[in-house]
Amino acid sequence: MIGILGGTFDPVHYGHLRPALEVQQALGLAEIRCIPSHVPPHRSQPEATPQQRLAMLQAAVADDAAFTIDTREFEREGPSYTLDTLGSLREEMGATGLCLLVGMDAFRGFTSWHRWREITDFAHIVVMTRPGAPPPAEGELADFIALHRVTEADALKGRASGLIFYQPVSQLDISGTRIRKLLASGQRADYLLPAPVLEFIRSEGLYAAGTQHD
Repeated sequence: MIGILGGTFDPVHYGHLRPALEVQQALGLAEIRCIPSHVPPHRSQPEATPQQRLAMLQAAVADDAAFTIDTREFEREGPSYTLDTLGSLREEMGATGLCLLVGMDAFRGFTSWHRWREITDFAHIVVMTRPGAPPPAEGELADFIALHRVTEADALKGRASGLIFYQPVSQLDISGTRIRKLLASGQRADYLLPAPVLEFIRSEGLYAAGTQHD
């Protein structure tokens, strides 16, 4: 099985990397494949360019064999829908198990995703949980979870897709928004993201005062 970690990575930080590594180790995933979004459908465009976001990802995981980078969304026009990305991965990988890694906060908005009910046709969903962020207790997403959720990680290995599993991870309250605001106000963002990424941000003059947007 491989893990799929999508996002804008604007910038990539430990709130992305540490939980994903914990999932990789807990589930015995062969790799975590980081897929930066080109045109995110649910938020404003990233401040950093695709090339800069790719360079930051490369700097972050260059020496870690657990992570790889996949640029297929940069090569596709239009909104970067997760369903399209998983479909192309499935075509390439046949029966390999795919695990889409999603934080609980993002998962609570899952019904707003493009053709969300079809995503489990192509991958498992591994929801990265932390204290204080409960799953939805009612509604169509709760009903969907009840149909697909398993409580044993080994169940994922018997199928290539179709299941939902909750994996507890370390609680890291780090966000790209916070990092960008710190840097725009002239404050340090050290220890929130890998040092090589911060060095790249400084060298490019990214997220400086007067350049950020919401």
